[in-house]
Amino acid sequence: MSVKQQLTVIVNPKSGTSSKAGVPELVDKCLDSAHYATEVVFTQAPGHATELARSAVARGVDGVLAVGGDGTVNEVARVLRDTSTPLGVIPCGSGNGLARHLHIPINVERALRMIDDGIIESVDYGTVNGAPFFCTCGVGFDAQVSHKFANEDTRGLVTYIRTTIGEYFRYKAQDYAISIDNQQLRERAFVIACCNAAQYGNNAYMAPRASMKDGKIDMTIIHSFNLGEAALLGARLFTSNIDRDRHVSIYRGHEIFIEREKEDVMHLDGEPLMMPRLLHIECHPAALRVYVPTAGKDI
Repeated sequence: MSVKQQLTVIVNPKSGTSSKAGVPELVDKCLDSAHYATEVVFTQAPGHATELARSAVARGVDGVLAVGGDGTVNEVARVLRDTSTPLGVIPCGSGNGLARHLHIPINVERALRMIDDGIIESVDYGTVNGAPFFCTCGVGFDAQVSHKFANEDTRGLVTYIRTTIGEYFRYKAQDYAISIDNQQLRERAFVIACCNAAQYGNNAYMAPRASMKDGKIDMTIIHSFNLGEAALLGARLFTSNIDRDRHVSIYRGHEIFIEREKEDVMHLDGEPLMMPRLLHIECHPAALRVYVPTAGKDI
């Protein structure tokens, strides 16, 4: 008789807009009890998912599933990186950028059934001054939007769009000195996004050619644009063509240094935080194991 694999399922009840009360029943329904023994735990505060994941790894579990958005995934994956313990992404957030990049179903039941297939790949992750990100990080306008969005009373795409429009009329481009694999740049930028995965979420492709298996970060720089040009830029963002816009430059490298005007907010996987003026971004190749739908698929 084979030994069951032990899985810890970490649920953020506040992620996204739907209730997570039925998750334990779905776990029992979708994961084969002959192969898996599961425990389901709910987070109680920001950072709690990291504590729960650390405890699970210390107990030697065979996998940890993160039920939530990209912020919850980040809290769990930061513990699992550079270990043999795989991450399962069960997307329930506002954007679900990492899940979409990995072709994971945006449906709890289907995502759990994917875990049951047991297919695991090793993918890259990034760090900023040692702090990990797994999808994207950024400075400039998008970081300011993330900061404002985090303080809104409601979540979801409509709130995000409303916040974005409001901030557009207040934000001004900043000056940056950049080194990417020793190539020196000076840019006045509206947004600088460093992308391990292709999109922010909701199928907004900030780096449409990004791969999580190439050992590099795609750095997308958006220069200033006027209101009349915003509609075309937005359309290209959602049709995987932002790299064709004349206001956009994309570079690719393993190591990036960004020096900005002052200490300011940035975002890591959509979660805002204050960071120093000098930022060191680095790719860590094939250092995170993650459940995926199909082995060998281009991710």
